[in-house]
Amino acid sequence: MDTFARVVEFADQRFDVVHRDKFLIALEIPTSGERHQSVFLAEIKDDDDRRYLRLETTVAPLAQHDPVKLLRINLTLRVGYLAVGDLEGIPFLKLCENIAYRYLSDEMLYDEIHRIARMGDDIEKMLVHGGDWF
Repeated sequence: MDTFARVVEFADQRFDVVHRDKFLIALEIPTSGERHQSVFLAEIKDDDDRRYLRLETTVAPLAQHDPVKLLRINLTLRVGYLAVGDLEGIPFLKLCENIAYRYLSDEMLYDEIHRIARMGDDIEKMLVHGGDWF
């Protein structure tokens, strides 16, 4: 899989796509029971113009949590990382992962979308006391 257009085609065939822009799509992924998690896929480039697929999911408002504790959680993650992004001007904690297109296969993308959705939902449950906001 080597283009964002191919990623979009793949996602359209397998997931509920709830939003789309030129280089961003949002998926609604069931996680457990009645819970679900929104996962965003976007194309990004590094300083050398190499393209990556970014997977991310929003997990909690940042203001309600100790940043030091969150950075310690970041150290325990084997894959992915916690970052801060804005949602309508408010800082939110997100779980992200960047994958170079050269490593991306259909099976890997399918697995990574589900993995980040489940992990994001688990982190969300812990940080917002069981709520399912995202």
